[in-house]
Amino acid sequence: MKVLILNGSPRADGNTSTALNEMVKIFEASGVETEIVQVGNKAVRGCVACGSCGATGKCAFNDVVNEIAPKFEEADGLVLASPVYYASANATLIACLDRLFTSTGFDKTMKVGASVVVARRGGCSATFDELNKYFTISGMPVASSQYWNCVHGREKGEAAQDLEGLQTMRVLARNMVFLMKSIALGKEIYGLPETEPWQPTHFIR
Repeated sequence: MKVLILNGSPRADGNTSTALNEMVKIFEASGVETEIVQVGNKAVRGCVACGSCGATGKCAFNDVVNEIAPKFEEADGLVLASPVYYASANATLIACLDRLFTSTGFDKTMKVGASVVVARRGGCSATFDELNKYFTISGMPVASSQYWNCVHGREKGEAAQDLEGLQTMRVLARNMVFLMKSIALGKEIYGLPETEPWQPTHFIR
């Protein structure tokens, strides 16, 4: 079992890392391999809708997005984490995710997804919803916890004081491990759900 973690914070050792490290402890104790990729401090431009990825199978801009793609394909689970900026995720992470999910043609069905958000005070649920949409458009089950997956803290290290938030991270990781193992077992017995040809419908007449 492998989990890929994308940290959208520009601060490598900030409060978002504190939240993620709580999950990593559970993953490691459960025998799940983890890799954290620091995205928030990278120079990542947005998608320009050039469509070249449809022909080449990779993004035209050869940066961290193309580095992440094979790791994502190999992983059983994906964790997206971001600080909250104006009730939204870090723009660098969003640019990365737009291009990553658009340019990768491999089947993401039944890879388990989880979102983690960190804020001083508000905007967590809006950011949480924003990140989860990448999973729900891709056939990826979304792991839940005992509360929305958020931790609070502003200055570096303050997240360690949010005991409920850290507990939420641990419960989330345990639930994610259970889902990944259950899905792996289900694949062996039942296979993946039946698929249908895509029926694209446009509303411009």
